[in-house]
Amino acid sequence: MGYHPAWDVQRDVMERVRAGGPDTLLFVEHDPVYTLGAAFQTQNLKWSEEECAARGIELVVTDRGGDATYHGPGQVVAYPIFNLENRGRDLHRWIRSIEEAVILALAEFGIDGRRFAPHTGVWVEDAKVCAIGIKVKRWVNLHGLALNVHTDMTHFEGIIPCGIQGYGVTSLHELLDPAPSMEQVKAALVRGFAALSP
Repeated sequence: MGYHPAWDVQRDVMERVRAGGPDTLLFVEHDPVYTLGAAFQTQNLKWSEEECAARGIELVVTDRGGDATYHGPGQVVAYPIFNLENRGRDLHRWIRSIEEAVILALAEFGIDGRRFAPHTGVWVEDAKVCAIGIKVKRWVNLHGLALNVHTDMTHFEGIIPCGIQGYGVTSLHELLDPAPSMEQVKAALVRGFAALSP
């Protein structure tokens, strides 16, 4: 699904959650897109708009936190549209909870995911496998995480991912042979989120 249509779905679900509906975890694979977050610095987009277009990669300015990241086929993007009124109304705790859900999911495949302060996200050794960028509006979460599974990693060459210099990105395909399927990864993420404390 394209980034903008999925963003519309998120906002619709957010209104339902705010009105008392259940917390909802959305999964999507996006068409190739660089999203530029609230902390975007222009030097972190290495390819011109024309070069991005020639490679079939859309550019979207978004309202999530963070800098530049890539979404595309073979990447599990998860949007936890959760009401944080029920989860302590603590933004930093919520980000750590998203990291924890991913770490728990990766452990199911024998991968030792870790936090790497002060950087947000989940890392395997010195490479980021999962980017996280959120926005909380009236204590309901929008946006979420992007976990590289069978992602075309060459597309990360057009950005400095999350504005972090000197470190690489990786995918489950690079870490495991054979790599788990997208469905297996989504199921593990569901269990990771279900295991979080309210």
